[in-house]
Amino acid sequence: MIAQLRRQNSCILRSMATNPKTSDSALLDQVQKATSQLDLTLSDIQFLRLTQYLELISKWNKVYNLTAIRDLNAMITHHLVDSLLVSPYIQGEKILDVGTGAGLPGIPLAILYPEKQFLLLDSKQKKTRFLAQVVIELGLDNVKISSDRIEHFAPDALFDTIISRAFSTIAKLLQVAGKLCAQQGQIVFMKGTYPTEELTAVPLGFHLDQITRLDIPGVDAERHVAVIKPT
Repeated sequence: MIAQLRRQNSCILRSMATNPKTSDSALLDQVQKATSQLDLTLSDIQFLRLTQYLELISKWNKVYNLTAIRDLNAMITHHLVDSLLVSPYIQGEKILDVGTGAGLPGIPLAILYPEKQFLLLDSKQKKTRFLAQVVIELGLDNVKISSDRIEHFAPDALFDTIISRAFSTIAKLLQVAGKLCAQQGQIVFMKGTYPTEELTAVPLGFHLDQITRLDIPGVDAERHVAVIKPT
C-alpha cells in the first residue's frame, strides 16, 4: 500500500521533500513542554518524531488542506496533546484508527507505543498519501495505511482496540466497524461534549463500559472518551 501511494505521489514528494531532522528547536521545546503535563515518559527520538510529524502536517496542509488548524502552537494542543491524552485507553496489540484524517490520533499513539501495531484507515486518498509519507519519513514500522472505506474493509484479523476521533456517531461506527472488534476488545470514541443522545442509541451487542471527561491542557473545550465493548 505504502509503495503504491509513494509511486502515485512521487511528483509531490519531490517538491515537498523534508529534512529528516527537524531544524525547529523552538517547536521541539514547545512539544516537550506541552506533553510534560501528561503522565507520559517519552524518549528524545519520540519527541523528535512528534515534532517532525507536526512539521509535516504544516507543510502538506498548504497543498492538501489536511486540517483546519494551521497554527503550529494550536496543533500541539488541539491535535498532539489531544491524541496522547487518550493513551491510557489503548489496550492490546492491534489498533485500528477509523477516519484517521491527518493521522489523529493514530500517528501520535503509534509513536508513543512502538510495540503495538496500528492500522490507519481513511477513504480520502490525499490523506492516505500524506500518511504514507509520514510513515516513510518517521520510520514508523508499526503503522500501516489503508484507503478502503470502512464498509468494505476486510482485515486479516480482528482488532483489540478500535478508535475514532471524528467518524460520525457512536451508533454508525458500531454498525460498520463493530464486527472488526475482537470479542475481548473495545471501541474508543473521542467526543467533545457528553454524548447523551448517542449513548442512548448504542445498538444491541454492545454496552458502555466507561465514559470519562478529560481536560486538554491549554484548551478551553470539553473532551469525553467513551469506551464501548461487545457484550
